[in-house]
Amino acid sequence: MIYIVEDDPNIREIESYALKNSGFDTAEFDCGQAFFAACEGRTPELVILDVMLPEEDGLSILRRMRQRSDLRRVPVIMVTAKATELDAVKGLDSGADDYITKPFGVMEFISRVRAVFRRISPQGEGLLQFEGLCVDGPRRVVTLEGQEVELTYKEFELLRLLLENPGIVLTRNRIMDKIWSADYEGESRTVDMHIKTLRQKLGGYGGRIKTVRGVGYKIE
Repeated sequence: MIYIVEDDPNIREIESYALKNSGFDTAEFDCGQAFFAACEGRTPELVILDVMLPEEDGLSILRRMRQRSDLRRVPVIMVTAKATELDAVKGLDSGADDYITKPFGVMEFISRVRAVFRRISPQGEGLLQFEGLCVDGPRRVVTLEGQEVELTYKEFELLRLLLENPGIVLTRNRIMDKIWSADYEGESRTVDMHIKTLRQKLGGYGGRIKTVRGVGYKIE
């Protein structure tokens, strides 16, 4: 799911339409307050963030994201009418993954989005298949017997990590390090919770994710 934070409804509509036509799911917000409220229910996989917003500007929103353990690793593309080098530097220094100025072409916009996903998911150049389960890395889409399964960003990364290591036991610490980063302040219980929800969403295939007691998990 890509979150679009843009107060101009026309630009927001163009961005959403282009992304949906390229196979992405989107949710739209016109201010930071609505965006952060939505993040409490679901963590986005990517954020398209305008700089000039009412009440709280995009740079402030970005800094708040990077201070939160659940949002600090979510990729962000800044979008703004400001085109000076200083504005670009401010955005990138604040933690943005890319920066695009208005007006922009739709093809360039989609290309930038795909490029960010490729950078954060270097192993996602192809498909990972496990019988009727398919993980499309570039599009970040999971299908089960041809039906799309909606996963959160972390659930997607967790499933992909397991499929990249079939039959291999992955310790909780290794999973934490690969997906939540070594400086994550949570506990390994977080892994167990995500495994539980992932199993539920995968239905019958969820049983293929095995618990290795006292160690971690594997898929077989």
